[in-house]
Amino acid sequence: MLSFFKKYKFFAISFLILSIIIISIFYSILKPTRVLPIYQPAQVSTELVDSTIQHQKKYHKIADFSLTNQNGKTITQEDYKDKIYVADFFFTTCQTICPIMTDHMREIQKKTITDRDILLLSHSVTPEIDTVAQLKRYAKKKGVDASKWNLVTGDKKQIYELARKSYLAVKDDGDGGPFDMVHTENFMLIDKKRQIRGFYDGTDPEEIDRLLEDIKILKASYKD
Repeated sequence: MLSFFKKYKFFAISFLILSIIIISIFYSILKPTRVLPIYQPAQVSTELVDSTIQHQKKYHKIADFSLTNQNGKTITQEDYKDKIYVADFFFTTCQTICPIMTDHMREIQKKTITDRDILLLSHSVTPEIDTVAQLKRYAKKKGVDASKWNLVTGDKKQIYELARKSYLAVKDDGDGGPFDMVHTENFMLIDKKRQIRGFYDGTDPEEIDRLLEDIKILKASYKD
């Protein structure tokens, strides 16, 4: 009996390896491909969404915009046409969550620096303070690459409406002027059709890893 097993030992091992390979191939073929959701206003916390669109369940997209970046260049939706991008809201004098968010956005910049399909966009919620000169100083300090990442300022009403009617990412202050904002830690992943595909905690390293993985999934979906 022992001699029988010795005789067919090589065959048994080969058969086992071949079986594992075949099972792995079938699993990869049959395994469902993960698809990122498309977020609508009705799916997001009402405190982050303007009351006029809180019940919208489909067709939501990022609105057209015209803002000014850290180099004084006008930035519009055309600069992000056919691009995947990560957006957030911040202000340069913030001493709490903003420095962490900016560090994590810089990490995303580093990980995607050679990928021309991926861009970043940070909106100031205090545009009256964050002038072009102020954004320029902040960008230099934080290592912002202008070919990849725009820090933008502009009309406060427009930024407010983008935040609450497009990106669904900022709370209404309610205690100040009509367009006062309390930004959150959210990063938003936007696809090539200007749809929101994910929300992430910009202060959490694990969430940044998840965001980077979702960028890969989103990119792969355009190859199908």
